[in-house]
Amino acid sequence: MTIPLDRGLTSTLVTHFVNNVATCRTLPGDAISGEVTSVTRMCLEICAGLLDGRDEEAKLHRLAVAASGWAREGVPIDTILHALHEGFRIGFDAACAGMSLPDEFRRLIAISDVLCTTVTRAYIREHREIAGEHHTAVHTLTSALLAGQPTITMARECGISVAESYVVLALSIAEHPDEHDTRLNSSVVARRKLRRVQAALAHRCGEQALSLLSVDGGTLLIPADLLADDQLDGLVEALSRAARVDVTAALVSAPAAEIPDAAQRAHELLDMVERLDCEPGLYRFGDLALEYQLTRPGPGRARLGELLAPLDKHPELYETLRVHIANNMNRQRTARLLHIHTNTVDYRLRRVAQLTGLDPAQASGLWQLRSAMIARSFHTGPKATAEPVQATGFGAPVGLGTSGARRARVDAEVCPVPGLGGARSA
Repeated sequence: MTIPLDRGLTSTLVTHFVNNVATCRTLPGDAISGEVTSVTRMCLEICAGLLDGRDEEAKLHRLAVAASGWAREGVPIDTILHALHEGFRIGFDAACAGMSLPDEFRRLIAISDVLCTTVTRAYIREHREIAGEHHTAVHTLTSALLAGQPTITMARECGISVAESYVVLALSIAEHPDEHDTRLNSSVVARRKLRRVQAALAHRCGEQALSLLSVDGGTLLIPADLLADDQLDGLVEALSRAARVDVTAALVSAPAAEIPDAAQRAHELLDMVERLDCEPGLYRFGDLALEYQLTRPGPGRARLGELLAPLDKHPELYETLRVHIANNMNRQRTARLLHIHTNTVDYRLRRVAQLTGLDPAQASGLWQLRSAMIARSFHTGPKATAEPVQATGFGAPVGLGTSGARRARVDAEVCPVPGLGGARSA
């Protein structure tokens, strides 16, 4: 028996999978034109090689890697098994074209499909129900730590020791571009993004890290002695790679008894980082202690914010100043981002100096203008909408968000995965 390895058979199989096994709205991004096609081709090559008696260990390993990726993406296992059986059936028909084969053989393939998918679906469902009980206990333990409640009994139920001190990370996860693709289910895309983040966290921290996460962020509790300081930066970078979007985090360390205050402070810091359009990454309290102090309520903050009042009727001047400061006073970058000439940037900055009496070209004026912008971002509240500006430097925008609102959504949107504080896949 010879399996035809032409492009026509691959195309036929992929079209069948999309139309009959998994609709395009359940597949992430460009998986149809990319990974599904390449994996289908590889499966055909594996079958042909095994029939010829060749060693296909390398390709089988690549298939296993692809399957691991599907698990992280949340693709149902019964859908994958059904696709394999359907592919085998169609490939068998193509290989045996013109031959007279008993219908019973084809029915055996269909029966194998039904048995495998039924058993696997039931097994996974029961596994999730059992794991869900443990996850609920872990979720309750994490919530209790964040609320400052006693945790000894819950820790015993979970089988997880409560550390003496923790690194508290307030996390912001940006939206994935596919969440805005009308051809895809945005909720499914977001949940898959979250599963990838949680899988990366479990890989780095095992079951010792506790988390309350939603699709746009949340709170992580990591034992203080689990990761070195520089490894925390690597952790945030790894989570960003897994999410395939920008991840911003704010860090505050505290003893277990002080976790509620530390979490509040971490989310306040994260909120400030987002309001100030800082570039993605990990921020420690010491990095922005001065900016944090400028945002505290009081007459000083209100007075600072008033320094920019003359620009209220000139939004183009305010935006130019904001972007210019965010780009470390780089005229060329500011002009490019705002789609204006560098001479226009200079003119607008001179107008800012004339209207406010503070010259951004002078160190003293720049300091007061930057401080006023920080204070005003809190005095007037966060902007309801804003188009993010792609930039680097101190204030590279990442899109606006409110950390407090993110924390409020976590309980309703938590999506557990294996290995993360004892959580299991939802």
